[in-house]
Amino acid sequence: MSGTGEQSKRTIDSLMEYKMNHRSRGLALIFNHEHFQSPFQKERRGTNRDRDNLSERFKALNFEVISHNDYRKEQVLKELRKAAAADHADADCFVCVFLTHGETGEIYASDDKINIKEVTDMFRGDQCKSLVGKPKIFIFQACAGNKYEEAVTGMMAGDSDDEDEVEKAANIYTIPAGADFLMCYSVAEGFVSFRHTENGSFYIQDLCETLLHHGSTMEFTELLTLVNMKVSRRTATVHNNKQMPCFTSMLTKRLHFRSK
Repeated sequence: MSGTGEQSKRTIDSLMEYKMNHRSRGLALIFNHEHFQSPFQKERRGTNRDRDNLSERFKALNFEVISHNDYRKEQVLKELRKAAAADHADADCFVCVFLTHGETGEIYASDDKINIKEVTDMFRGDQCKSLVGKPKIFIFQACAGNKYEEAVTGMMAGDSDDEDEVEKAANIYTIPAGADFLMCYSVAEGFVSFRHTENGSFYIQDLCETLLHHGSTMEFTELLTLVNMKVSRRTATVHNNKQMPCFTSMLTKRLHFRSK
């Protein structure tokens, strides 16, 4: 390849990857719920292990991590509004994690349900200007229904798996207000999510282990796909049921958490 061609490829590659050279990596909020005011919501033993493991992993990726435990709905929304109103100009991105009970489209604070859309709408580009064009990652460790995933046998056996902005000031463009979101769910809509009472949830265990080994080297949606595979190979001991995480990407570029 000619020198001009190589330079052009490097320029395209840099345009296709989120800029991660701001002064700070950004804020990672963790809302951890173990105890609930409603007698219908059981204690979530093991969730503090998830919180601590996530905190360690995101700190290793240079995030400022703030954890909140057993917050009421009013408190959760207050902290989210505060984060949405903050100046993220010097930050690479934003992360928000919920460790809680849930239903389809909703998660629980200690006293009441919160609509997931109400959470994410605060960080849309028309509401949170300083995060426009930056990744906004939401991670939900929660049930999304009461159905159980059944184990099935594949047709083929023996498969194995191994484990920006270079823009000129004059180049002004617009993007959708809903761009650059990455929604990560421990389970697909309608299904139950599993948690060990000492080791933490299946999904967060595998997410943290994968972040430990690949967090600064692997493109993040590829990392999430690897997590999906790991969780899918687990089996719940009580009913021999399975779990299938999922993620929805509105990202517009590749996402890497390279070492700062």
